[in-house]
Order: sequence, then structure tokens, then C-alpha cells
Amino acid sequence: MGIVIDNLTKNYSATKALKGISLRFEQNGVVGLLGPNGAGKTSLMKILTGYLSQWKGTVSFDGMDIRTNTKKIQQIIGYLPENNPLYLEMYIKEYLNFVGTLYKLKTPPIEAVIEKTGLQEHAHKKIGDLSKGYKQRVGIAAALLHDPAYLILDEPTTGLDPNQVIEIRNLIKNLGKKKTVFLSTHILQEVDAMCDRVIIINKGEIVLDQALVELRNKQEQIIEVSFDYRIEVDALEKISNVQKVTNTYDFNYELQIKGAQDMRPAVFDFAQDNGLKILNLQLKNESLEQLFKKLTV
Repeated sequence: MGIVIDNLTKNYSATKALKGISLRFEQNGVVGLLGPNGAGKTSLMKILTGYLSQWKGTVSFDGMDIRTNTKKIQQIIGYLPENNPLYLEMYIKEYLNFVGTLYKLKTPPIEAVIEKTGLQEHAHKKIGDLSKGYKQRVGIAAALLHDPAYLILDEPTTGLDPNQVIEIRNLIKNLGKKKTVFLSTHILQEVDAMCDRVIIINKGEIVLDQALVELRNKQEQIIEVSFDYRIEVDALEKISNVQKVTNTYDFNYELQIKGAQDMRPAVFDFAQDNGLKILNLQLKNESLEQLFKKLTV
């Protein structure tokens, strides 16, 4: 039955953090929660995990009210907080075994979660000796140990280098195939790269709730392409569905495309026909950034 949030309100004295929001999550996938600082993201996640209890409205997981079934619901939730608190002096397996005792697991599937999170080569190490990317993996492994149906991740890629970001992205996307992953972030690119659905919250209110595929279908398609030498803009404008071409700098061009069809193969064919070497060819998704700026002013 998923998660049902109805008319959720949270106040801190005179400050209204959440203003009667309602949401539904009924299937597996990765849901991205975006919003500026102070928008209400953290309050929402703390309520979903059962950490906060003083609020108005209703929140249920699989038909269970979180007020009256807090412990049961926490047993089906995996949570990775933003600061990812770990015992740095512990070895990975030692720490996961400790987490298993907290969940009262007789035989915690330590080897299975180590493999799922790609920790095999480092399983013999102390947590304090790991890079931040692998510490994040340990945090996710701990959140997965009791095989939760719901995974709540708060800023899981903050502070990671580009390679670590890609690895964590792929891990989260794979987890979303079998679980509902609720991902809070302030990085627009992370939502675009990982999520199936985006929710933007601003000043305690939901200002956007939409599937990413629908959002992409509505956007103006822009292709960025770089060749090995300069070519006339007029020539590129003859490619099918190209409405406008801008020479952004040197041998780099930006093509505005009509319609939702991916025209990168047509650009590739154009380069082949004209003896050009493509140095870079990618879609540019500006709509999420534009929407975020528009909806969070």
C-alpha cells in the first residue's frame, strides 16, 4: 500500500516548517526530494523515520499509522542520515554485526549486504581507514541489513569525489528496482541522474510533484556537441528537427530541437557524412533547474 501522507503540518514555535502537505508513494522507485535550505525537507524526513512525534496530520506505511505503530514501521525502514554516524574504530563486519543486534537479527546477512554495496575488497578494514565514499557504503549497508521495504537517504552523495558519486548513484538506482527509496538532496543533477520522481518543497509546501519522464517529455530538447573544427551554423540548422543553433565557443555548438525524439543519432550521422570528428555529444536538461529556480523564489 506504500506511504500515505495526509495534511502533514509541523510547527517550531512561530515557524511553520510544513504546511499541510499530502503525498502518496505506492510503488518501488527512487523519489527525489528537492528544496532550498529551510524548506522543510529535514522535518519531513525526521517525521517519516519516527524521530519527530509532535506534528499534525496523518502518516502511514502499508496501512499502519506511524503514531501508533512506530516500532513496527521503523523495522521496515532503512535510514541513512546526512552525517552518517559510524563507529570509526570498528571493523566493517564488526559494525554490521553490532547493527544486526540492534535489529535483533539472529543471523544478520552481513556478507550479502557487503556484496550488494561493493565492500568486498575492504571488508577487513576499520571504518576509520575508509574513504568517505566507502563510509557511505557502510552506512547504506547498515540501512539495508534488515531488508527494509523503504529506504530513506539524506544527502547520500555530499562530499564525494566524481567517481564515488557515480558508484553511489548506481547503487541507489539498483536499490530502487526492489524498494521505495526516498532521497533528500540539494543537488539537482543527483535527482536527474537517479530518480524516477521529483518532489520540490519550498517554505513548507509542495510546489512540484512529477515523474521525471513526464518532466523530460515537456522540456525543450537541447543537444551540446563539439567537433574537431569549426562548421557553419547554417549547415547544422539543416539537420532534421533543429530549430536553432548557437556557436557557444570555439568548436562547440548548442542545438535546440523540436519534439521529444532524441536527435543525437542524426547529429552523429551529420558528422559522419561531413567528415567531422565528434569530441562531445550530450543532451542538456535545463528544465529541472529552471523549474527549481522558478518555484523556490
